[in-house]
Amino acid sequence: NINIYSVFSYIPKSIIYDKAHVRFTLADISGEDCCSQCSNDCLTSATHCMCARETSGEFAYSPEGLVKESFLEECISLYKGLAEYCYFYCRNCPLQRLKKNAFNSCNGRIARTFIKECWSKCGCRQCGNRVVQRGITRNLQVFRTPEGKGWGLRTAEDLPRGAFVCEYAGEILTHCELQEQNMERSGHQKHMYVQLDAGWSSYSFLKDEEALALDAHDYGNVPRFINHRCFDATLIGIPVEVESPDRHYYHDYGIDFNDKNHETETFICLCGSSFSRGKKLGKK
Repeated sequence: NINIYSVFSYIPKSIIYDKAHVRFTLADISGEDCCSQCSNDCLTSATHCMCARETSGEFAYSPEGLVKESFLEECISLYKGLAEYCYFYCRNCPLQRLKKNAFNSCNGRIARTFIKECWSKCGCRQCGNRVVQRGITRNLQVFRTPEGKGWGLRTAEDLPRGAFVCEYAGEILTHCELQEQNMERSGHQKHMYVQLDAGWSSYSFLKDEEALALDAHDYGNVPRFINHRCFDATLIGIPVEVESPDRHYYHDYGIDFNDKNHETETFICLCGSSFSRGKKLGKK
């Protein structure tokens, strides 16, 4: 059998497709968004600076560069549905506008806490609150899985709990642009996209160019090879705001296998987890 794989361009950081509204200058960063007075490591400072305000005044990272256990457990509980969800509802929802829903009623989004790292305008330079922006530091390996799941990602070293593995990079685009791209692509190509909705709750009205998604179909990096696994995945995605050997890593992409209107084609989940949600139904 001859398998044909989609060709993509490798990028270390996400890029803006066209209309996505994510451009800003240093002048746009106010004093509330940076710690210009800091000069040393913010994590070991006696008083926490403004960069910790998104995580309730406490930094999410430990001095060793790991996500703290309390913050990690909060994120895991949210993903697994063990914590009580705090939903917010968009006024004039951009996703419903895209579907041309006459009632335009938002289905609700989960309010997620995100990590804010120190920026270029901050006074600190060798700060421990700069984990993701330093890029991949672990030995990662893309490999061919034996279970029929295609390519996968593993490490050549044991990683401590809470360690940063990699940033999921791709094209940042609006949902309108994403829909247009999906219509232009071949119906035989399967891919998933990520909704960048962690900060949506801070908007009273979300414009189309502010409701963004991340698509790694044409441009991406090693995380595009991470296999899905239902519920008991070994990785968790945490939104971050920034200017064992042979261990195979999985991530639960949160796929709704009963969503018949999702752009992704029908496929059977091969994750092997006892919590597997089964078959993606797809459109009829």
